[in-house]
Amino acid sequence: MATLKQKSGKTSLLIPILLLITVSACGIAGYSYYRMKNPGSAAASPLTNTMGVQPAQTPVFLKLEPFTVNLHGSPEEDDRVLYTGFTLRLPDDATRERLDQYLPEVRSRLLLLLTRQDQKALTTEEGKQALINEIKQVLAPPFTSNQPPQAITGVLFTSFILR
Repeated sequence: MATLKQKSGKTSLLIPILLLITVSACGIAGYSYYRMKNPGSAAASPLTNTMGVQPAQTPVFLKLEPFTVNLHGSPEEDDRVLYTGFTLRLPDDATRERLDQYLPEVRSRLLLLLTRQDQKALTTEEGKQALINEIKQVLAPPFTSNQPPQAITGVLFTSFILR
């Protein structure tokens, strides 16, 4: 008679390991399905927000129509034209509504600021960063005495042509 082969140690461990992997995968799939069907229970779960990270807020933007202004250079150079468009990043919808309500004054303040710019400074990265800071400063004062100052959290250039 032929002798029966004994199972090796590797094959005897293979079945329990495969069984453990299968059970774990089913458990993870079941938990994921439960979380998708019950999103309100996310706050009660000990696995969510363990580091105290706040969810990202939806950004609030106010896109302004482009500006075209003349820049005065040195006496030996011709006048230059700046065509620039930008979008303001704001902290909340109330600020956006206020700026939108006073849009003619916003544009006036920005036009006066842009016409004072030096053409050579605007060709550098530092000059553009300085312009961003000046835009924030010129728009910060309230439009009327009973309003809070405007908080502009960012200025994003959408076009910038210096000719």
